[in-house]
Amino acid sequence: MLLPNPAGQDTTVTVTQGARQVVLAQPYAGARLSRGSAEAFPSNAQEVQVRYGSALAAQPLPPAQFTLFFVEGKDEFTDESKLIVDSVFAEIAKRPIPDVIVIGHTDSVGSDAANDALSRQRAEVVRAAFATRGLTADKVVTIGRGKRELAVPTGDGIAEPRNRRVEILVR
Repeated sequence: MLLPNPAGQDTTVTVTQGARQVVLAQPYAGARLSRGSAEAFPSNAQEVQVRYGSALAAQPLPPAQFTLFFVEGKDEFTDESKLIVDSVFAEIAKRPIPDVIVIGHTDSVGSDAANDALSRQRAEVVRAAFATRGLTADKVVTIGRGKRELAVPTGDGIAEPRNRRVEILVR
């Protein structure tokens, strides 16, 4: 069964059974397979829900990604990022068994060692903020990448605010 693409894009899948191939190119098109043959058939959202509703409901939520920014040289959120923390935690709360990865980054000002430490510290600040809301530390993986993965490529020693960030992946 070919389900509609959530982004509204056209999708196609080819089903092969023996020497026979069927191309499904419309949402809710399905394929019936039997020994050595495949046959396309049309369906609709209601039929799919009746037939596959429990399987569709069991799918995990798609991953969500957030970016929080920091004040230069500190592990303090910018004012705009403080507002996003509630959204991140709301997304975590939707998941029965959350898996959260927090990756800290810095700009290119300072030494590698200082930036590595600061990026880890920023990731730990996020973990601590989640802990105050009941998410245990074992549910959050923290990583510090220093200045190795700049969001905005710059030369060494450039203070770029968009590089001072923590990326949060919620699965």
